[in-house]
Amino acid sequence: MFIPKPSLFSYRFHALLTAFIGWLTFSGHSFASEVEHHQFFSPTLGYDYPYSVYLPDHYDDQATDAYPVVYMLHGSFGTDRDWVSRGNLQQVADRLIAAGHIPPAVFIMPGSRSWWVDGHNEPARSAFFNDLMPHVEATYHVGQERHLRGVAGLSAGGYGALNFALERPELFAAVAALSPASYAPLPPRNSTAWRHPAFRNDQGQFDRELWESLNYTAHLEEYRLRVTPRGTQDEGDLSPVPLYISAGRSDVYDAEFHARIMRQAMERIQPNDVRLDLYPGGHTWKVWRASLPAALNFLFQYVGQEKQPTSPR
Repeated sequence: MFIPKPSLFSYRFHALLTAFIGWLTFSGHSFASEVEHHQFFSPTLGYDYPYSVYLPDHYDDQATDAYPVVYMLHGSFGTDRDWVSRGNLQQVADRLIAAGHIPPAVFIMPGSRSWWVDGHNEPARSAFFNDLMPHVEATYHVGQERHLRGVAGLSAGGYGALNFALERPELFAAVAALSPASYAPLPPRNSTAWRHPAFRNDQGQFDRELWESLNYTAHLEEYRLRVTPRGTQDEGDLSPVPLYISAGRSDVYDAEFHARIMRQAMERIQPNDVRLDLYPGGHTWKVWRASLPAALNFLFQYVGQEKQPTSPR
């Protein structure tokens, strides 16, 4: 019986198919990690607070050791689903965990109508600390100590993440700000901050005083006092919160310029605990997807590691 010889196209097709399946396995798609979407009533907000959660493969709420947790903040007018649907967080986390670069961890992706501030439209900052974090720690098997927590964000979320770390350094082991919208002294005119309800007063105008009082520059001195030793026998209240910054070189909001200013300001306080990476591209998900693996690798040099020393209160 005549059996036709497979064509060159057939060989190539099967080779490509095999390679694709192998890539899927390597990239973490064979992992049984889960992403869930939930909401709970927030007394601070007076309505439901949405969030998405990444649970690693073999997540066990009865495990002996609590999981590290990283809070991932979305950008202006974003949602709690952005990091997964647009940022590929699940695939990146799966891959880094499978390769042993980061430990199995829980990622919380909250949703906010504000810029993560107690602004004119909602008390987003207070809701995060007073409602979301206690809810997460009561619902999931995550650490409730500083060395098991990190915070990160992109654009307006980077603005929020840095503010959270500077205002509450006792809560976070490290922070990552991707293209942070932490513009000083004011945002550029093309920034959505000018029209965002968080910063528009009762007259519908941009509230410059509110912006300046909430931006990271307003928190630097108090943060410096908390993390800087005050004498040979005094270690300060806390060790610094290491900071990762990234930005696109063609960012339409001049994020690279503002990131460099931020790095300079932070290096005056913690010269060995700041890293800045620059990527080709603009203020886009392409840049944020590219920088996410480096950001997570940086965070987990500190999150999940031994406790950082603190002085007695």
